[in-house]
Amino acid sequence: MPIPSELNSLIERLNQELDIIEREATEGLNLARVSMERFPNNFMLVQLFAFLNTSMFFVEASRRRIEISVEYLSASDVITAERIQEIGEDLAIELGQVLETKISVSRIKARLENLQ
Repeated sequence: MPIPSELNSLIERLNQELDIIEREATEGLNLARVSMERFPNNFMLVQLFAFLNTSMFFVEASRRRIEISVEYLSASDVITAERIQEIGEDLAIELGQVLETKISVSRIKARLENLQ
């Protein structure tokens, strides 16, 4: 079954936001490594580094959940409007979590940039 355009738009937005998180988290990890070399016993830097690593794991897990939803929709010959609605709601919840993570990662990256 073709994926409804509304869900396609939501999936595209999710993927764009996840790409941003991945890029920002990678940059943040590089900044954190430099700062941790200068201040190896700084617990706050270790926490920020751990959060950014967790964010990278979150990105991969989110991509997998999106992939599973797309595979489910694509593999089904007949799918009910209720099931489409349910998948849409799941993806919308995922978007909320992605946006929260993006904000946190951006803030952490900015903090690390200020340390340089």
